[in-house]
Amino acid sequence: MSKGTKLAAREAKHGEKMIEVRIRFWTDDISKGPGKMIIPKHAWTSGVVRIQGNEAHGIAPTKPRPFNSLLDLGAVIEKTLKGHGIMLHISNGMKKYVAPRPRTQCTQLCGVLWFGVVLGSSAFAEYDNANH
Repeated sequence: MSKGTKLAAREAKHGEKMIEVRIRFWTDDISKGPGKMIIPKHAWTSGVVRIQGNEAHGIAPTKPRPFNSLLDLGAVIEKTLKGHGIMLHISNGMKKYVAPRPRTQCTQLCGVLWFGVVLGSSAFAEYDNANH
């Protein structure tokens, strides 16, 4: 799906409105006992992330993506969502502390940084003083 593509809204049955991401933690080899024993409520900090298939959203399940630590988990969830073309919208609770990205300031800053690298620090200072 390209960035400018708009999708039409559609009806969804109860139970198909949400997009479900599953996180599964490995529990093998924690117990010292023989066979396939587990210790209840104990797991490793690694496992897999998968997305549940959802016909209403046009999501087909794919192979789970592994993560090796809790620090990897956010990145793996993001890759999973992006891989399925899922677009997240900022919730009202998050709007309280997330500012919209300033487009013009970013362009100016990128230009200033580029000039600073190409022209050297003295040219950067002259450019910065002249334009700010």
